[in-house]
Amino acid sequence: MDTEEIYRRMHSGEIYFENPETGAEQKKYNEILYDFNQVRPSDEEKKQELMKKLFASVGDGVYIEPPLRANWGANTHFGNDVYANFNLTLVDDTRIEIGNHVMIGPNVTLSAGTHPLDPELRLKKAQYNLPIVIGDNVWIGAGVIVLPGITIGKNSVIGAGSIVTKDIPENVLAYGTPCVVKKKI
Repeated sequence: MDTEEIYRRMHSGEIYFENPETGAEQKKYNEILYDFNQVRPSDEEKKQELMKKLFASVGDGVYIEPPLRANWGANTHFGNDVYANFNLTLVDDTRIEIGNHVMIGPNVTLSAGTHPLDPELRLKKAQYNLPIVIGDNVWIGAGVIVLPGITIGKNSVIGAGSIVTKDIPENVLAYGTPCVVKKKI
């Protein structure tokens, strides 16, 4: 499978296998991420500069508390006025969209990448990805895990420690394992 086909499959939900070229490209972003995590807390200008190199898009007023982890960074889009506390993990092998005015608690994982159930394919390191979309004005509590293919609607709150396995509509409080809607807000 050539590199162009791998990138196409990465963003289509189809199974793919990485190759040395995609691995080398990913390492470039991992280097930028490393630099981001080493910036002094007082050097906000340097952090902003590195975020613009690392992510697909970064709105105004985005603040990410290090350390940050990301498979790529290059597939993640941040709206305006996003706050992410420490230990945000982005498994962004495909698109992760984070809207405007989003708050993300500590130790949150947004995982757009996954692997097939077939054990033979897993032995070959097969992967596929499904995008994650976080709507505007969402609050994601501490320790939340959002699985591949999930959309969280605007103005919703996801309670701490939840595992989000299904889409969450707009304007609700949802929590639990698995995460379920508890009430409208």
